[in-house]
Amino acid sequence: MKVLFICTANSCRSILSEALFNHLAPPGFHAISAGSFPKGQVLPRSLSTLQAAGISTDGLYSKGNEAFADSPPDIVISVCDKAAQEACPVYFGPAIKAHWGLEDPSDLHGDEAQIDAAFQATLQIIETRCRALFDLPFNRLDAAQIKAELDRIGLL
Repeated sequence: MKVLFICTANSCRSILSEALFNHLAPPGFHAISAGSFPKGQVLPRSLSTLQAAGISTDGLYSKGNEAFADSPPDIVISVCDKAAQEACPVYFGPAIKAHWGLEDPSDLHGDEAQIDAAFQATLQIIETRCRALFDLPFNRLDAAQIKAELDRIGLL
């Protein structure tokens, strides 16, 4: 099962989601991330947060739609923050779509400890949601049920 995490810049939340998903993924699951307006670089704090958690950052880069052009996803999860009035990218291809809104930890202004805590909290939310996704009985669910479960997980 291929999962696409999308956001606007593809430099923080979608990158964290891609890396953590692939770190935890059982066989048969793989994630990629992309942005509607990719920033062109991954935020250094995103990489250092992943590295501190023991998660590989190999191959992570800020990318757009070309990243999945030859391998369309089965599931598309937007991770932008609608609550902050952030415009979320739209994926028009055939896939099950869900929204797992995440506040952008890179928008936080504070001292190093506060910023680190925000990145750690974001990583924890992503981990909780990914583990819940991996626990779904995909072989017993139809597309509408998977969508409903993904929407429920997005509230965790």
